[in-house]
Amino acid sequence: MKAIYLLSAVALSLSFSIKADEGQWQPHQMPQLQQQLTAKGIQISGKQLADLSQYPMNAIVGLGYCSASFVSPQGLVVTNHHCAYNAIQNNSTQENNLITKGFLAKTLAEELPAGQQERLYITESVTDVTANVIGDLAADLSGEARFSAIEANRKALIKNCEADPNYRCSVVSFHHGLEYFQIKQLMLQDVRLVYAPAEAIGNFGGSIDNFEYPRHTGDYTFLRAYVSKEGKPAPYSIDNVPYQSKNYLKVNASGVRQNDGIILAGYPGSTSRYRLADEIAFAANWQYPAQVKTYQQIISTINRLSEQNPDLQVKYAATVKSLDNRMKKLEGLLDGFKVTDIHGIKSTSERELLNWINTDSSRKQYQQSINSLQSVIDAQHAFSQQVYYFETAKRSDLLNTAILLYRLAQESQKPDAEREMGFQQRDISMIKSRLARMERSFDPKMDLAIWSEQVAEYLAQLDAVRVPELDAALGVKPGMSQAEVSAKLAGLYVKSQLTSTAGRESWLGKTPADFATSQEPFIRIALAIADKNKALEQQEKELKGQLLAVRPAYMQAIIAYNKTLGKPVYPDANRTLRITYGSVDGYPAKDGVYKTPFTSVRGIIAKHTGKEPFNAPQPLMAAYQAGKTKGYFYQDLAAKPQQPWSCKLFSCPKPEVKAFNSVPVNFLSSADTTGGNSGSAVMNGKGELVGLNFDSTYESITKDWYFNPEITRAIHVDIRYVLWLMQYVDGAQNLLAEMDIVQ
Repeated sequence: MKAIYLLSAVALSLSFSIKADEGQWQPHQMPQLQQQLTAKGIQISGKQLADLSQYPMNAIVGLGYCSASFVSPQGLVVTNHHCAYNAIQNNSTQENNLITKGFLAKTLAEELPAGQQERLYITESVTDVTANVIGDLAADLSGEARFSAIEANRKALIKNCEADPNYRCSVVSFHHGLEYFQIKQLMLQDVRLVYAPAEAIGNFGGSIDNFEYPRHTGDYTFLRAYVSKEGKPAPYSIDNVPYQSKNYLKVNASGVRQNDGIILAGYPGSTSRYRLADEIAFAANWQYPAQVKTYQQIISTINRLSEQNPDLQVKYAATVKSLDNRMKKLEGLLDGFKVTDIHGIKSTSERELLNWINTDSSRKQYQQSINSLQSVIDAQHAFSQQVYYFETAKRSDLLNTAILLYRLAQESQKPDAEREMGFQQRDISMIKSRLARMERSFDPKMDLAIWSEQVAEYLAQLDAVRVPELDAALGVKPGMSQAEVSAKLAGLYVKSQLTSTAGRESWLGKTPADFATSQEPFIRIALAIADKNKALEQQEKELKGQLLAVRPAYMQAIIAYNKTLGKPVYPDANRTLRITYGSVDGYPAKDGVYKTPFTSVRGIIAKHTGKEPFNAPQPLMAAYQAGKTKGYFYQDLAAKPQQPWSCKLFSCPKPEVKAFNSVPVNFLSSADTTGGNSGSAVMNGKGELVGLNFDSTYESITKDWYFNPEITRAIHVDIRYVLWLMQYVDGAQNLLAEMDIVQ
C-alpha cells in the first residue's frame, strides 16, 4: 500500500508542467498541488482545502445525485434548479405549478418539504481502508467469490461506521479497485424548498440550449436543512429547526473577471479516462446508439401523452428533464467521437504503454494483466448486449416495484450482514420513500404506454436476446405490434393494487411465501422472472469480480508509466468529494469562432421570443430596462490590442475596444467537471462563492473519456445574476439578509 502512495506522490510531483487544468482531485491530494494553485492565483492553501473540517470544504454538501453548498449559518443551501427539480415537482399540482411560476418562502414557516427521499450529505472523513477490503484476498478466487468477499468486507466496515444512525457511510473503490476509501457523511433527512426561480429563468433555453454556449440560464435553487430541536438529524417534523452549519460560504457580489483563477468542489459522477480503446469503440458503436434510441422513444411517448394533460406534464417533468439531459449528452459524445479521434488517441497511448513495458523485463507482469483485462472486457461487452433489451422490457414502474418488493422479502430472510447491499436494514427508509414518491411521479396510462413500446422493441430482437420466462409471463411473442402488446398488458393495471401508495406499502414485511400465493399480476410476473434475474446477477458478479482482479494491476501500470511522462494521476470520478481548479476563460469553438467567457442579461433580452423556451419573464426585462442593476452591473473593457510600431511615428486610428456592460448571467471556466458536479460551488481564490456549476459546452462532452485543454469548458451561473434576480426581480431580501455577502 505504501508503495502505491509513494508512486502516486512522485507522479503528482512531476505533473506541474502540465498546462491543462485536468484532474478531479481527492481533497487529500491538494497539498501536493500547491504550486499549481498558487500559479492560478488561489490564495487558500492546499493544506486548508484538504481539511474537511475547515472552511470552505465543510460547507460543501451532496444531494446524492448533485452537489450543493451552505450559504448561511441557518442551514440555507444553494444548488441548481435542475437538481432541485424533484423537490419543486413534489410540491406542484396542475392548479399550483411551482415549476412554471417559481416559489419563494418569505418565512421559515412557508418553506415546503422537498420530499421523503431528499437528503443532504456532509462528508466528514475519508479513510484509507484498502488493507481491510482486499489485503487478505487469495489470488486464485473466482470472479464471483472475489466480488462477494469484497462486498462482505465493505458491508462490515459500513456497519461499524454507521454505529451512529445519523451517519451514512460507504466504502468506495478508487483507481478501479486499486485503493478503497471509507466515506463518512452526516445525513440530514429534513430538506425543504426555500426559493426556486420560475422555469423561464431556471430553465431558460430548455433542451435547445442544453450543453450549448452562449447560455443564459439561471440554474439555481435554494433549499434548507432542518434537524430536531436537539440539533440531531431527524425526519421531517413541523417542530424541527434549521441546521446550524459550522461553516458556510461567503458570497462575493463582485464575481470574477476573465483569467481569474477559480476552484470548484463537488461530487462528480463518473468518468472513463483510464478505459481501453476497445471500451470506447463499444460505447461509440453500440452502447450509446442503443441508449439514445431508447431515450428518444420514452421522451416522445411522454411528450405525446402529456401534450393535452397538464397533470401528466407535472408528474413526468423531472423524468423528461433527466432523459433529455442524458440523451443530449450521449448525442454529444457520439458527435465528439467523430470530431476527435479519441479511440485513436487511446490506441496510441496503449501502444506507448506496451512499448514502455517491453523495455524492462521487470514490467512483464503488466503485459499479462493487460491481456487478461482485454479478455474480461470482451466478455463484459457480450453480456451487456445480451441483457440490454431484457432490461428495457422491464421498464414499467409497477413491474420494477414488484421486483423490488419481492427481492426485499427474499433478502429479509437472511441476517442483515448477509443481505445484498441496497436491501439491508439501513436501506428500508429509502425504499419506503421511493414507494411513496411514486404518488407524484406515476400514472398508469403513461406507464403502460412506455412499457408496451419497450416490450415491442424487445420482441423485435434476435431469439438469443429474448428471455422465454418473460415472454410467457407477459403472454407476448415475436412479431406483435406495440398496439397488440399494449392490449395484452392493459388488463394488468386494472387488477393491480400497486398503483396506490397503500397498496405498495402493504407488501413491506411480507414473506416470500406471501408473494408465492399472491394473485397480484405484477408480483406474478416478478416471481416468474426472479430466477432469470438472479442468474444474470450472478453472471454480472462473476465479471465484476474478474475485473476487480485484473484492472487494478492495469492501473498500477498506468500510474507507473504516467509518472515517467509527468502526467497527472487522479482517480476516475466515482461520486465522491473532489476538487478541481481552473481559470475563467473562453475557447475556440471552431475555425474562426471564439466564444467569450461571459453572457449577459442584455443577451437574454436579445434572445427573448415570448415563446418557450425563450420566454424571459416580463419582471426581469422590466427591471433591467429600468436600470435596476446597481451592485451587479459589470463593466470590463477588453484589453487594448498592441499597436504596431509604425503607429508611434504616424497617426493611427484608435483601436476599437469592446466593453462588457451588463449584468453577467453565465460564465465559462477550464475546470474539470462532469455529471454530478451540477450545483458545485465555484469559488474565487479566497474560497468565496462566485457561481454554480451547471453544464458543459457541447464541444466538452467527450471529456468523460479524454480531457482536451483547448476546448474543454464548464458553464457556471454567475452569482451576480442570482443576487440581482433576488434583489430586483423576485424580492428575496429575506434570504439576501441571511447570507454573508462581500464585495
